[in-house]
Amino acid sequence: MLNLYKLEIFAIVVQTGSFSAAADQLLMTQPAVSQHIQDLEASLGARLFTRGRRGVSLTPAGETLYQYTRTILRLVADAENAVTDVTQLAHGHVSVGATPGVSVYRLPDWVQAFRQQHPNLGISVQTSITPQIVADLHNRKLDLGLIEGELDGVDQKGLGVLELETDEQFVIVDARHPWARRSSIPCNELNGQPFVMRQRNSQTRIWLDRKLAAAGIQVQIAAEFDTVESIKRSVIKGIGITILPEYAVHSELEIGMLHALSIEGKPMERTLKLVWNEERYFSPVTRTFLRVLAIYLPRLEELGL
Repeated sequence: MLNLYKLEIFAIVVQTGSFSAAADQLLMTQPAVSQHIQDLEASLGARLFTRGRRGVSLTPAGETLYQYTRTILRLVADAENAVTDVTQLAHGHVSVGATPGVSVYRLPDWVQAFRQQHPNLGISVQTSITPQIVADLHNRKLDLGLIEGELDGVDQKGLGVLELETDEQFVIVDARHPWARRSSIPCNELNGQPFVMRQRNSQTRIWLDRKLAAAGIQVQIAAEFDTVESIKRSVIKGIGITILPEYAVHSELEIGMLHALSIEGKPMERTLKLVWNEERYFSPVTRTFLRVLAIYLPRLEELGL
């Protein structure tokens, strides 16, 4: 009889393309993974993989078994979700990766709502850049990713993506700036201005550089920081101006420390996305978190939670 645990190991070997990569994900030794696959092959009387220098590839028998394995694992996940009552669980956990703006300024409110409704469940948030979040999803180190912006240059194979909302980006200046009495500004007035920006390898910086270049705008780079908080503090100090979404400066706008201007004619916008590994089915705890999140982000209802 087929062993579910061995089928899970088999599926991960297929998805990672090698025994060593599967062992890393499973926190096992490579010989242990190999032994499980050999046991599975012996029980079926069929070779499942062709071994090569660059990893493994499926034999025809392996291809057939993998299709059935995906169905089996999906049915197991469906059964677990149909039967599990998360309110009766002693504990449960979901891990989320998020880009800095989302992690710092939005997730705390969402986590609070989740914990208020489900105090028996926990959540861990990892703040990171987009390529690392995607890599961690592929490696099963994260359950979900919340990414503000683009997925250019990352491996999107096997990645589920759902656009959740679009956020306008505003020009942010300090309260003493000559523009502080204005509500909007033409894009061309940004030309030559001193800017405080994210570091060059961040997706936010890459996106902003492209937007400014497309508009024919050249700016002075006054300072670069790896956190939004540092950027805001620098703008407050008068070092330069920046571009941020309203939610990142909400508190400072309320008390008058910063001022936001919309960009006339060509507003800059970024899209918040949910990303996940399509080969990894949502657990009951993950689904519960997404249901809470759907209160704030209604497009999540498209997932049929």
